[in-house]
Amino acid sequence: MPPFLFFTFLEMWRGYVEGLYLRSMTWTLLEIKVPKNISRTPKAMEQIFAALHGFQSSPKFVDKWWTGKVSDWVSFELVGHKGGVTFYVRTPEGYRNLIEAAVYAQYPEAEIVEAVDYVQDLPSILPNETYDLFGMNFMLAKEDAYPIRTYEYFEDKEDERRLDPIAAITEVMSKLKEGEIMWIQLLVEPAGDEWKEKAEGVVAELIGAKPKESQSVSFAPVFNFLTDLAKAPFVPPSLPEPGKQEKREGPANQLSFLTPGKRDVVEAIEEKISKLGCRSNLRFVYIDNRGSFTRSNVAAIIGAFQQFNTKNLNALKPDGDTVTKGSWPFKARNEYLKKRQLILAYKTRSFAHKAFVMNTEELATIFHFPTLVVEAPRLRRLESKKGEPPPNLPLG
Repeated sequence: MPPFLFFTFLEMWRGYVEGLYLRSMTWTLLEIKVPKNISRTPKAMEQIFAALHGFQSSPKFVDKWWTGKVSDWVSFELVGHKGGVTFYVRTPEGYRNLIEAAVYAQYPEAEIVEAVDYVQDLPSILPNETYDLFGMNFMLAKEDAYPIRTYEYFEDKEDERRLDPIAAITEVMSKLKEGEIMWIQLLVEPAGDEWKEKAEGVVAELIGAKPKESQSVSFAPVFNFLTDLAKAPFVPPSLPEPGKQEKREGPANQLSFLTPGKRDVVEAIEEKISKLGCRSNLRFVYIDNRGSFTRSNVAAIIGAFQQFNTKNLNALKPDGDTVTKGSWPFKARNEYLKKRQLILAYKTRSFAHKAFVMNTEELATIFHFPTLVVEAPRLRRLESKKGEPPPNLPLG
């Protein structure tokens, strides 16, 4: 019992100190008002996600177990209601300057203002007698190494043929009626290199090469030596020809024999791991009055996320453990608890257990500021530009 109780105590202690640390953090919610005419592609947003690696850190042993420190993260949020569609970024107070500098560097005409947390506009307990909700976390259908369909697949040399993947989402949000609310939340935390090493193992498996993990210390030469030593009084030892042994034990690279489809998959994985990666969590919540709950809007958003899916690479799919549907035998109670857990996770901006890794290009595909081709009627944009006063302006 003592060893079991010791490890149980460690887990309880870690959860306790982490809770204290998270409650001590100071957060800032920033509303980003984008210009009306944005000619930049989502590649500009990709640079903003790359800038987040400026606060990548791994808590030390003492900080992790004594102060409860965890890696910092940022929440990118898209909110839709009858009043319009708004972009938000929730960040630790210490990284506000980094976020603002990254946004202004790519969108000089944007306007960033501090906002009151919009989740406070709703009752503290949801669902209730007035409001009902439906939502889920999204997860990747395959391993993190496989990329989803990114914005480059939507682009064309001609502006008339260029598509913006966020248009399908903002169009749904622009048609919400009175009482309807739709939230999309993308949590982003800089990731290390562990996911790249796993992705390289997937590539090695696809091309038929021996993975790096299996290329460890081999006892085959020792075994062969002992075998030859035992046979020496009767049979002369035979030495392998130079280079022959290495060729037999080397990785069998079958890249040249791959089909065009598998070759495209390998190239896509290598393209993904060539860019910075982030631990991510994608969450969706839809809230409406009980008497007029419109499930077609839920289907529309899920359908909008289907555009990022491919059969040969990766796809975004609902996490069945978080979908707010009850299961037998206590269906109603189970559904209510799932809804409570989902809304609490959204309000606290906490990571789910099934977080996944996306690179900056994939993140920019899901969350970016709409371009000129997006014509959502209620998308909140800046109607005019703001300029600095001339340096020689006289002051009275």
